[in-house]
Amino acid sequence: MKVTRKNNPAENDITVNSSQVHTPQMTVRRIVHEREKRKMNVAAYARVSTLAEEQDESFETQVAYYTNFIKNTKQWNFAGIYADHGKSGLSVAKRPEFQRMIQDAMDGKIDIILVKSISRFGRNSLEAQTYVHKLKEKRVEVRFEREQISSFDPQA
Repeated sequence: MKVTRKNNPAENDITVNSSQVHTPQMTVRRIVHEREKRKMNVAAYARVSTLAEEQDESFETQVAYYTNFIKNTKQWNFAGIYADHGKSGLSVAKRPEFQRMIQDAMDGKIDIILVKSISRFGRNSLEAQTYVHKLKEKRVEVRFEREQISSFDPQA
């Protein structure tokens, strides 16, 4: 089988020649999703549950890490850091920055949300799962770094 690409890199056509196929040529066109054509608006969510000094350092580290990571990734636009300091993850009702992030995502201002871990996103698994599904319906991806899980991964 012989596969050739057209000379124009802007074209996504591939021509396949095969003696096993009755048709002498078949053209395969790669459909590029809208998300691949533009820079993604990426935000991060950080949270620590207490105001203890050791958690204060973790909070500052999370904020600095994600700010630098997003701003230094060429394909991404920095959409902000949403951070609840000294807030329990048991209920969204007590996390104003989480609520603001969800609203911004639902309004189309965010394409990807980065989170250190599932437990930072929420301790109430049913509530966290509900928000992940709502975001996914709006084509907003949530990436959990520690677990290496994306809400867009069908295996997740």
